[in-house]
Amino acid sequence: MNKRMSEAQSRSRLLMCCMTIMALVCASIANGQTNSSLKPKADSARYTIDNCVNVFSKDKIEKTEAGYQYWFVAKELADGKTLKMSVVKPHSATHAPHSHAEEEFFFVLEGKVEFYLNGHTKVVGPFSSLYCPPNVEHGIRNVGDTEAKYLVVKKYKKK
Repeated sequence: MNKRMSEAQSRSRLLMCCMTIMALVCASIANGQTNSSLKPKADSARYTIDNCVNVFSKDKIEKTEAGYQYWFVAKELADGKTLKMSVVKPHSATHAPHSHAEEEFFFVLEGKVEFYLNGHTKVVGPFSSLYCPPNVEHGIRNVGDTEAKYLVVKKYKKK
């Protein structure tokens, strides 16, 4: 019974997480748009059901020194807007604190991470969102004893 309850709780948490992430992505996409009826429709040749639906597959992961990452939405698909999952092994970070011109949102799915922002840190767990404004030094480190999984929402500037 406990195993069944924990599986149901996991599915419920995952569903809640997905709904939150979709809300973040939709808000990011909608930011600055006042009247979408004035905008042209998306190119139906470029956006297909096959490239607009992405189901996680271990075959498509990109290994990193600290674990792996999986791009749910790559830069090329949605005008620079991306959605990536980072998986980081215990007591590791994907890279040292850094800064860049783009803002980022992070959403912790599993584990315990330390968020570094402009000289300050805070430890958070699952279902926590983190925001980094443009040009502010930031970083995420897994401070737990299990894998940490978090989503990254970012819009890259056009080159």
